[in-house]
Amino acid sequence: MSEKIYVRNATNELKKVIVCSPKYYVFNAINEITKEWMEKGETEQNDRMVSEWQTLIDAYQENGVEVIEVEAQQELEVQTFARDFGAMIKEGAIIGKFRHPARQRETAIYEAKLKELGIPIVARVNAGCFEGGDFWMIDEHTLAFGLVDRTDTAGIDNLREQLARYGYTVVGVPSSPSNLHLDMIFNIVAEKICLAATDELPYDFLQMLKRRNFKIIHVPSELVFKHGCNVQALGNGRVLGIENNKTVNAAMEAEGLKVIKLPLEQILKGGGGPHCMTYPVERA
Repeated sequence: MSEKIYVRNATNELKKVIVCSPKYYVFNAINEITKEWMEKGETEQNDRMVSEWQTLIDAYQENGVEVIEVEAQQELEVQTFARDFGAMIKEGAIIGKFRHPARQRETAIYEAKLKELGIPIVARVNAGCFEGGDFWMIDEHTLAFGLVDRTDTAGIDNLREQLARYGYTVVGVPSSPSNLHLDMIFNIVAEKICLAATDELPYDFLQMLKRRNFKIIHVPSELVFKHGCNVQALGNGRVLGIENNKTVNAAMEAEGLKVIKLPLEQILKGGGGPHCMTYPVERA
């Protein structure tokens, strides 16, 4: 009997995810988006955040995705962005290392959930930093890691060494720290189709995508902080998008994708969208 495969690529049918409610979310000035809202006097409005988050959960369940919820802890202020504690590959989980102390205690809670689900841990950052929002499977053998604000060269070098045994090639993708994570400026939405804030991404990376015959949907830099790239591929031509990002949604629809438009506004002020709130456990 062959070993179980967890996540083979970024676009196969999404089957199972881990999420966490924003009921205790507290704005932290650890990203440019939240910092800007805090300067305007904006506060969390947790009830509104929870009701928006519930539309994400409903959309998953309506599209056949099993949702596993990690219980939110009141003392963990930024916990709802479940993606960031690590990443998933075919063989199991990669455990990252948060850069900011405000998030570091989240790892043990998410890791306990993986253990409960019987998911093997195949790599762990033990030098430098790595957060899951910086991770993309370009294909079954190529892993891209953003070098933006929360993942550093030491973290990538550490993982490159550990992942080599599974045959993965690791590529670093540098960008301005203000962009926070790679998933704010790049997102694979369907097989060989991606959203890219091309003015924020390095030439070599864009050339690599072109060589691999990706259709690149350009996202202007001014839409980065509006989460223009921060969507979630469900597989089978379906994408969870954000209602207000009309031009990005229209561009995806022009490629024949079905975009499920979520009414997210308040929760986005925390600095993350549907992709950030989702840790993919299984893609068929």
